[in-house]
Amino acid sequence: MAELNGQVAIVTGASRGIGRATVEELSQQGMTVMVASRSVDSVQPVAEEIERNGGRAEAIACDVREFAEVVSVVQRCRERFGRLDVLVNNAGMIEPIAPLAESDPSAWRAAAETNYLGVYHGLRAAIPIMIEQNGGVIINVSSGAANSPLEGWSHYCSSKAAALALTRCADKEYRNQGIRVVGLSPGTVATGMQTTIKASGINPVSQLDPSAHIPPAWAARAIAWLCTEQGADFAGSDFSIKTEEGKRLVGLID
Repeated sequence: MAELNGQVAIVTGASRGIGRATVEELSQQGMTVMVASRSVDSVQPVAEEIERNGGRAEAIACDVREFAEVVSVVQRCRERFGRLDVLVNNAGMIEPIAPLAESDPSAWRAAAETNYLGVYHGLRAAIPIMIEQNGGVIINVSSGAANSPLEGWSHYCSSKAAALALTRCADKEYRNQGIRVVGLSPGTVATGMQTTIKASGINPVSQLDPSAHIPPAWAARAIAWLCTEQGADFAGSDFSIKTEEGKRLVGLID
């Protein structure tokens, strides 16, 4: 993925799981990365590790539910590194898992705002900058839940479905201006989120054996691949690595 060398990315929700693996993968591809999470303390060690290994990174606090904070991250990225080539909208929440009629409204809203409004905020903040630069890539980390309702996940399924609609809308509006917006549906990934899902005991996903989950590095590899020209055909859609074809395209299998 030599074409990524020298590019600049922002990754949200980067303290752990898919976000952290993505920061590491993009850095290995020669990219400079803004490492964003609600707490700067949670991402400072990630950025420091990247720099110890010879990469370039900066940790920054960002609650994606707050548009002003997302704008601030984009502005800081331009000030520090001169441009923004890639935005990875990864921040997401699975809590609270509960039947809809038993869910806590404030917690439900917080999850929906993170999973959906956070994607909108990222698109809204990054697209004008990318238009000025004549191009850019935005990856929205999606889920099969966008198309498959599951018990106890009303907040997650509905917000991921809404985010997928944003991916499609943004593609229609800005593809002709050189901006690629694409979702990644990685399947179930071995992150801390799976611990929460398993403990809930609700719906078939909670019953999966841990061996069914892919490592976060696989999702990160797919994100990096989607940033290259090879991923251009999937603009406006959710690219899946749940299929053999998807894994093969990304290079996860022969």
